[in-house]
Amino acid sequence: MSKDLINKILITLGFIFLYRVLAYVPVPGVNIDVVKEFFDSNANNALGLVNMFSGNAISRLSIISLGIMPYITASIIMELLAATFPALGKMKKERDGMQKYMQIIRYATIVITLIQAVGVSMGLNSLTGKAGQSAITIDMDTFVAVSAISMLTGTMLLMWIGEQITQKGIGNGISLIIFAGIVSAIPHAIGGTVELVNNGQMNFLTVIAILVIILATVGAIIYVELGERRVPVSYSRKVMMQSQNKRVMNYIPIKVNLSGVIPAIFASAILMFPATILHGSQNKILLAIADFLSPTSYTFNVLMFLLVVFFAYFYASITFNAKDISENLKKQGGFIPGIRPGEGTAEFLNETAGRLTLWGALYLGAISTVPWLLVKSMGVPFYFGGVAVLIVVQVAIDTMRKIEAQQYMNKYDTLSAVGL
Repeated sequence: MSKDLINKILITLGFIFLYRVLAYVPVPGVNIDVVKEFFDSNANNALGLVNMFSGNAISRLSIISLGIMPYITASIIMELLAATFPALGKMKKERDGMQKYMQIIRYATIVITLIQAVGVSMGLNSLTGKAGQSAITIDMDTFVAVSAISMLTGTMLLMWIGEQITQKGIGNGISLIIFAGIVSAIPHAIGGTVELVNNGQMNFLTVIAILVIILATVGAIIYVELGERRVPVSYSRKVMMQSQNKRVMNYIPIKVNLSGVIPAIFASAILMFPATILHGSQNKILLAIADFLSPTSYTFNVLMFLLVVFFAYFYASITFNAKDISENLKKQGGFIPGIRPGEGTAEFLNETAGRLTLWGALYLGAISTVPWLLVKSMGVPFYFGGVAVLIVVQVAIDTMRKIEAQQYMNKYDTLSAVGL
């Protein structure tokens, strides 16, 4: 392993460590015991899901309580707008335009963060502990201002950490932050499960069944994520091994899941957005809506499935550009055997990618919901749900691929330096 790769891994681990430290920095003026007591009693609803994605930071009401979700929500809005308005889509493709595009996302993140922070702060005003103690220890107006600024600072720090990991470390910074948050919550979930077994509230056979479900889910994710359709490509004019007449065969890899883990993250972000506001209300109608959208409800999982399928198609259409691939093939003198170059190639690739995306979208939707359906009657914390497992496994695979790519690149640079 090269020194450069080791440095990138250490930088990534350093920023993840900083993220975990920030999770223990509380917002000023909060009674943490009351907040923790509230989240312990709401572990199996939408607030529990929000807490999981934040790495239990929200149950401590840390400055990063809102996590990276405001940034993801802003990104979703911009992606949809870029697909709707051609001018914005063109801006995204240009180098200078991309900087403006990212700047708009940052501004939108600030607005969304402030809205959520004020909603959380006002919701805490009516929160009291079992002994009647208040969750807020300072003046309410002062607390709303202080907490909003603190949470905004925390979210901006997370956004910066994510960008630094992407630029200077290994892997996608935003995905790794979510990955670290979920993984950090697993020991607590395992401890809770062990406690249920010790108290006789959960049968040991149930634990074995859960392990089987988890292993089956992980196996299915690895199997599909590594699956791809290899479209053969022939380069008739390419010269290899000093042979002018040699035809070199290659292929275009098209993954079954072209969109990766993004659809599950986007769907979760949208469904969790109301949770930070609705559960803080005392209005019966709003609380009923919150219960209706609870992760333990069938409604939530039906919506999760539909949103995941939608974003799978949406994101695949962005990441896979058949027209660009066909044009590049034509310029390089390559073609797909039996397929006319140019528009014919683009049409063939679109049809192939469309069929794969259908199965990839159904797979993502099933992984995001089916494991939960299997463990629903077992009384298990949904840290073991499909979305969490999908994100953890997918991000791990993607990070390992980038480490391997970096190793190959370092070997290539070494060979080039010695003139081989």
